[in-house]
Amino acid sequence: MMFRWIAVTVLLVTATTAYARPDARKMTCQQTQRLIQSNRSAVLTTGPNTYERYVRQFGNECDWPYVPVATTVPTRDGECRVYWCREPLLDFNMPD
Repeated sequence: MMFRWIAVTVLLVTATTAYARPDARKMTCQQTQRLIQSNRSAVLTTGPNTYERYVRQFGNECDWPYVPVATTVPTRDGECRVYWCREPLLDFNMPD
């Protein structure tokens, strides 16, 4: 019975940590950018109650009509430039 309890506890701890979101505030900027590049996108914790999906600058991780747009996230060593999916701001009104 004790073995079964230990096995269930290990399984729950493993499952919980496997899906934990990386916290950008605990990583360096370089670590954050490498994580996004190596996985093509990543959902990162950016504050006590905030998270967002970030993507590579060049790639097709954004659904149409969204495109990668530069933003910054807080990291251990300051603000870090990354990209997230947003609608492009196109202004086709030409001046007269």
